Amino acid sequence: MLLSLVVPVFREEKNIPEFIRRIGTIVGGITQDYEIIFAMDPSPDRTEDVILEHRARDDRIKLLKFSRRFGQPMASLAGMQYSSGEAIIVMDVDMQDPPELVAEMVGKWREGYDVVLPQRTRRTGEPWVKRLVADTGYKVINKIADVGIPPNTGDFRLMSRRVADEVVRLRECHGFLRGMVAVVGFRQYLLPFERPARFAGETKYNRFFGSLRIGFNGIFCFSTYALTLSTQLGFVIAGASFLIALAYLIMKLCGFPFPVGNPTLVILILFLGGIQLISVGILGEYIGRIYEEVRARPRFIVDRAEGFGGRSGPA
Repeated sequence: MLLSLVVPVFREEKNIPEFIRRIGTIVGGITQDYEIIFAMDPSPDRTEDVILEHRARDDRIKLLKFSRRFGQPMASLAGMQYSSGEAIIVMDVDMQDPPELVAEMVGKWREGYDVVLPQRTRRTGEPWVKRLVADTGYKVINKIADVGIPPNTGDFRLMSRRVADEVVRLRECHGFLRGMVAVVGFRQYLLPFERPARFAGETKYNRFFGSLRIGFNGIFCFSTYALTLSTQLGFVIAGASFLIALAYLIMKLCGFPFPVGNPTLVILILFLGGIQLISVGILGEYIGRIYEEVRARPRFIVDRAEGFGGRSGPA
């Protein structure tokens, strides 16, 4: 198998027919040796039926249905694990990841690149709040993370077989694909493109809080800087408190009046209480992720696998 397309879906019945039509035309011009893996969280609409209807006409279309909703990151990793292509492309079904880029991505892979990353130069149809969160998140992550993650890139990417296998082998439960690919390394190429608006419907993945959660995974799963910052902040506040106490003592000894009373106490207590809660929250983020890793629960559970012949990918 030359090429595997991994497509996470949830409530996308309106987008699937157009996606299959466009991607079939484009990939068919590259090779006939390909597969399209729809990794589907259980959907209340006809998403599953639409996929199976197209599969009845083309057995290169395959379906992974999960036992419950595991989310887009886990769906992508499951599709990668079940894929058999020499190159694997993870992309969305809503045409915001343009199928027309696939030919150029495969071309760069054939030139010797192990990872081809489409990089957004424009994000059409996204609210300014989400763009602000994304831009800020990339800057923070690249400032403090142990690995560099190119800004304005999503999960849309091509990976060689060896990169995909190494990413699956990491077994990290957060599923932050951008960071995991960065950890694996190998030769990468950035491919600029303008991201169009969705073809139909509204996104079911990665709304504001979903994007925020992904950003937190990028910060806490790939850096311990937040713990260091918390410690540094504690030393700064302790030093400031000592200086204030010294200033009060000097003013008292010199007979100068100084501000005391309820407002001062309230301000100091609230300030220190806020810092303590932030520090505890940072610890909680790390401990929560440690707890998730230690439990070692399956990252996904497959309820139905159509078109794989018992194949489940690397262990």
